Amino acid sequence: MTSADREVINSRHSLDVAYVFREYGRQFLDTHSLCVDQLKAFNAISSCRTSAMGGHLQRCNYCDHQRIAYHSCRNRHCNKCPYTKQLVWIDKLKSNLPVCGYFHMVFTIPSQLHSLFYLNQRIAYNLLFKASSQTLSKVASNPKFLGAQTGAVSVLHTWGQALTYHPHIHMLIPASGRSMDGMDWVKAKRNFFLPVKVLGKVFRALMCSLLEDPINAGKIRLPDGLELATLKAQLYAKNWHVYSKKSLAGPQAVVQYLGKYTHRVAISNSRLVSSKDGKITFRWKDYRTGQADGLLTLDAQEFIARFMRHVLPGGFYKIRYYGLLASSNGKQRLRCFALINKPLPLALLQGLTARQVFKIVMGKDSDACPKCKKGRLMPHTILDPV
Repeated sequence: MTSADREVINSRHSLDVAYVFREYGRQFLDTHSLCVDQLKAFNAISSCRTSAMGGHLQRCNYCDHQRIAYHSCRNRHCNKCPYTKQLVWIDKLKSNLPVCGYFHMVFTIPSQLHSLFYLNQRIAYNLLFKASSQTLSKVASNPKFLGAQTGAVSVLHTWGQALTYHPHIHMLIPASGRSMDGMDWVKAKRNFFLPVKVLGKVFRALMCSLLEDPINAGKIRLPDGLELATLKAQLYAKNWHVYSKKSLAGPQAVVQYLGKYTHRVAISNSRLVSSKDGKITFRWKDYRTGQADGLLTLDAQEFIARFMRHVLPGGFYKIRYYGLLASSNGKQRLRCFALINKPLPLALLQGLTARQVFKIVMGKDSDACPKCKKGRLMPHTILDPV
């Protein structure tokens, strides 16, 4: 391992994705073609917190102890950079959510759509957001079920535990809603919100309907050899599953729970086990069998290829808000707060710097001198990218 590798590997982990990219990336780039967004993410992650990014030399104002601090890449696909953004997002969201129980739902497309989605990522992901949100609104407003207006925070994920391509939407939904006349706050049953079989059927119908027009207009490219009629027959032959987890209590617990999903990338450094003989081994959980803490070994080239499949199109928003939780429905949300009549948590981290957020959350001052414990590490010399 080179000195450049040693300076960036997180002290908590003996191996990270950036090291894998630097170690095996040149061979990968020689044999694979990446789009602009993928190449940008690859280069950013490879260089994150190294001399290639530049930085500054810090010196203690009490004992002259020195420390080099390299810049972060701030790419949203880097698994070392989004933590502070996640903390600020969680803090802001919990002050905007109605104080009630919540359900966690997952809307997943069948494997027959995977190739089509990967070929048409931007428009297909937008349609997935649209179909899942419309499904929720349609079923929740039905008097047979909740009979109320509700909302959701939706998060797009494209991966499974083995880094396979698996697009799905995580939804955080209030376990209640505003009555259709706007006069009452309607609560769902404690462990039941909406029937998942009905949700699955409505989701299937809406997704197929939304795909049909852009396919006929040539805006969506079908995989080679696949006809629209054949695709529809395949999709309607399958039962579409919507996962629903029982209610969680209160915005504090709920947002902390959702925070695990919002700024997550395809794989965290903590799951990486070893890099040996051109093979990468990592931990994974097989949700089909329930086996946890299993080990999966992939060729390094395959590992990088799987990771790069989950780089989103540039400027694409993977977190969206719908119904009563949408920013455009601020007045309706205020009426909901009035109906619930419970105090909202206050946002504490808005407008703070990353260092200030880290100090509040972790209880540590990142600028405190680790040697003398008395002084502070101050910027001394700017280091240009190498």
